[in-house]
Amino acid sequence: MLPSTSYPRLLAALFLGLSVTLTTHAQQRKINVRQEFDRAGQQLTRLLQTHPNVTKFPYSSRPDGSFKDMPSEWWTSGFFGGTLWYLYEYTKQPQWQQAADRWTMAMAKEQTNTGTHDLGFMLYCPFGNGLRLTKNPAYQPILLTGTKSLATRFNPEVGLIKSWNEFAGYHYPVIIDNMMNLELLCWAARTSGDSTLRRLSITHADNTLKNHFRPDGSTYHVVCYDEHGQVLTKKTAQGAADNSAWARGQAWAIYGYTTLFRDTKLARYRDQACKTADFFLNHPNLPADKIPYWDFNAPDIPQEERDASAAAIVASALLELQQYCPAPDAKRYRQAAEQMLVSLSSPAYRAAVGENNNFLIKHCVAHKPAKSEVDAPLTYADYYYLEALLRYNQLK
Repeated sequence: MLPSTSYPRLLAALFLGLSVTLTTHAQQRKINVRQEFDRAGQQLTRLLQTHPNVTKFPYSSRPDGSFKDMPSEWWTSGFFGGTLWYLYEYTKQPQWQQAADRWTMAMAKEQTNTGTHDLGFMLYCPFGNGLRLTKNPAYQPILLTGTKSLATRFNPEVGLIKSWNEFAGYHYPVIIDNMMNLELLCWAARTSGDSTLRRLSITHADNTLKNHFRPDGSTYHVVCYDEHGQVLTKKTAQGAADNSAWARGQAWAIYGYTTLFRDTKLARYRDQACKTADFFLNHPNLPADKIPYWDFNAPDIPQEERDASAAAIVASALLELQQYCPAPDAKRYRQAAEQMLVSLSSPAYRAAVGENNNFLIKHCVAHKPAKSEVDAPLTYADYYYLEALLRYNQLK
């Protein structure tokens, strides 16, 4: 956990001073993208050396400092290949293309996995980026097969893609994270000409829009439905409470609806992304360095852990969302994203070379109620951090 103080006035003063510094740095564009990618290359070279076996995907670290690796069927396993593609995108160095292809193809067997809603993460992050950057013809059929597998989890009567097979005794749970998998469906609709995939995505997004959000723009984590699409209950799995605002859930909502606006041009999706972004950025419990606590309503703020992964996701999302907004909002989102990247690139959150088990970002939280990966590195924090740096670099 990041160090905190029991003296609120002192803490407020420190945060105020930090806020001024961060704002100034962001406005002066002090993020050194080349330096950050150089450091990322050094870290990930070391990480590759410790992972010769492509059946063990880097995920996080255990409290004893050992690696926590996962098999390909784990929802985060596609992020490592995607991270390597982002290194290749920036550097154009062939060794990164070779490494990215190796870890991407290690995910190929998941294309027929109908037991998960996470195929967008698992396949589109590695294969989608690889196809975009290299046009490798081997990647496209794997993505299209994965899309068919994902679509099997959509029940037309419910009007949503089923997330988990069961949760707390309910048999049709849908989580806000599921919005992140619609990009794969929209890509497949364009590529294959199958318009049913686009309609499926819109139906899922509209029902999520109707049932997942509170009036203030925040989102529930889990909404449980019956077989006819009626809401039975609204709960959390990884947040502090059913009615709390789990930070990474808000991040998934901002990113997911931004992406869907790009793919559909339907204004209601951009509007929801903006509303949730405004909730996130204006929340009184958001620290001045713009790295949120793991839940905006966690009971022991400011002693609670931060979740740098949520900040990385939001920074990347805002750098896209700002393109679709009028000037005042665009500037505000751009500045917030820059402040997040300044913080994420600082020693407070960015690991020195050789530290943090060679992951890039420190101080993330995966699942605090389960005491799983609390104040730890997470592979998806690295992925969205590098994605945000690439998007930031394009602004320059």
